[in-house]
Amino acid sequence: MANILVVDDSSLYLELARQALVDHGHQVELANNGQEALQSVANKKPDLILLDIVMPEMNGYDVLRSLKKSAENATIPVILCSTKGEDFDKYWGLKQGANAYLTKPYEPTELLLLVQEQLTAARNS
Repeated sequence: MANILVVDDSSLYLELARQALVDHGHQVELANNGQEALQSVANKKPDLILLDIVMPEMNGYDVLRSLKKSAENATIPVILCSTKGEDFDKYWGLKQGANAYLTKPYEPTELLLLVQEQLTAARNS
């Protein structure tokens, strides 16, 4: 299906997302922080990125802005995923260039639906 990069400093959320995505036929790469995420993108451009916001050193917004500055990576769909669930947080994330926003905790079906929606939109653009 698709190659998806999951970026989160929480091993629990990394595993939950990985398992749900692998169970539905996706290949999954994992990164524990923003620097690892950017390195992973440089090594193998993913079809989609699931990106936590609150991480040490380099937060998800910084990663997102870095990705969107690069013409090569700007078209990769990014789903921000965070415990920050206020309307302003969602607004700010989308304004920074995210394609979608998912609030933790989430159900695996919610994640899979959003991933499929973003992959379909990317293929049709």
